[in-house]
Amino acid sequence: MTRKTFRLGLLALDGCMLSSLAGPADALRVAQVLAEIRDPVGAPRFESVVFSARNAKRVRTESGIEISGIKPLPKNPRFDLVLVPGIDHRSRSDIMDRRDELAPELILLRALHLRGTRIAATCSGTFILAMTGLLDGHRATTSWWLANAMRKQFPAIQLEEQALLIEDGNLITTGASTAVFSLVIRFIAETAGAELAQQVSRMMLLDSERQSQAPYVSQALLEKPRHSLAEKITHFLDKQLHNQISVSKLASHCGTSERSLLRHFRTHYGTNPLGHIQHLRVERAKALLEATHLSFDEVVERCGYSDAPSFRKLFKRETSLTPADYRERFRLRAR
Repeated sequence: MTRKTFRLGLLALDGCMLSSLAGPADALRVAQVLAEIRDPVGAPRFESVVFSARNAKRVRTESGIEISGIKPLPKNPRFDLVLVPGIDHRSRSDIMDRRDELAPELILLRALHLRGTRIAATCSGTFILAMTGLLDGHRATTSWWLANAMRKQFPAIQLEEQALLIEDGNLITTGASTAVFSLVIRFIAETAGAELAQQVSRMMLLDSERQSQAPYVSQALLEKPRHSLAEKITHFLDKQLHNQISVSKLASHCGTSERSLLRHFRTHYGTNPLGHIQHLRVERAKALLEATHLSFDEVVERCGYSDAPSFRKLFKRETSLTPADYRERFRLRAR
């Protein structure tokens, strides 16, 4: 009987996030140990190989730690999955400025895709995969705070920023760096079954129930469009969020037409004005649930709603948690 094998290729490059490489490798090592305890003879093999697109023997990660012992890429690489790690950045321009520099990696990823290799990208590494053009026309996700930037830079991608993990054909994308564990656990389950995957999750204290980035989104940390109209919109909504707001009223305040306003929101926020206002109201509710002892009805009132059941449904849809569950998980506790 042939033993099942899962072989993960980890693409190393200067400025990559160490956790994007070490985390998956560690998870597969834990899976290997647990699998051999369960079945010393027929345990599946879990392998991880760190390689470079330019045959570098070492790379310096974004934290300054160097990784050495990087393997040369075989002429006929055989990986069940190749992972593109997150890379160091302070803004969208930091990532896009590396486009020309990343030419060897982009060429390699396209070649691997042509061979039928499944490719995954995590955190800001999703931008590298997007630069190849392979994600055009496909569903994808990225770290929630980079969503606006990706939507603007790669409009052909069908972005679903609240999703923790998206698989579309042979292309997989995940949210921020810890979301890569959800990906690895998924492939452990595919290779050796759900029971082993669950054991690895328990051993590493991973939340196997986490399916969405929505509870973690903070509007305050999102990259905002730099535009005079955007500033007018933000100022008005900050002051009027507790009141009833119509598209016509917002357009009038900003000195623009409703059509221009709708175009602005589609371009910069990926939604319509009312959808954005709902996002902001949920954000305000999240802040109040985290930092105050207000009742839910009081929170609803301060968010410009009069119908608590309707707002509860909206909150659950936006965050994937009930208001009570959100408060329990994220409320600020005195030390």
